[in-house]
Amino acid sequence: MNILQDETVNKLILLFVFDKMEIPLTEDSIVDICTSRNDWLKYMDCKESLSQLLDVNFLCKLDGSGAENNPKDTRYTITMDGRNCLANFFNRIKQHTREEIFNYAKTNRMVFKRSQEYVYEYFKNHDGSHTVVFKIKEPIIAQPMFEIRLKTSTRSSAVTAGKKWNKKAAQIYEYVFENLISDN
Repeated sequence: MNILQDETVNKLILLFVFDKMEIPLTEDSIVDICTSRNDWLKYMDCKESLSQLLDVNFLCKLDGSGAENNPKDTRYTITMDGRNCLANFFNRIKQHTREEIFNYAKTNRMVFKRSQEYVYEYFKNHDGSHTVVFKIKEPIIAQPMFEIRLKTSTRSSAVTAGKKWNKKAAQIYEYVFENLISDN
């Protein structure tokens, strides 16, 4: 009996996290939030609860997310049925856990949003240089809406540029848009 109650609370915690984060999340992000960054769930419990919530349509995969070439980009969100379930049973989550989740979401929502939308990758070229591919992904479908390729002379400069991308992506996009697309 106690195991079933724990499984139910685990699912409610996941629903509560999705509800409070207010953004679609990748599986890696939700596992990171609930297990590594916070101790709300154990890793296996989190993965199992996520799968079960998808099976009963309390969570859903967003259409168009997770291109076939990278399923790690698949994003999930809470459904209306999930919200209704949460509204009826959220009080089964301990008050202090609800407060932790609320505060964590309030503080970290934009960090996770940016980490999922502003991405980069780099690879080594035949001549020994590296190419960095910077992307801004569409929030709902996780497809690139903006992409820049930049050739660098070293791996180190590629990594450095990639680390700056998360903070500078919005400014760079705005600059390019204003100077190439805008009618001003």
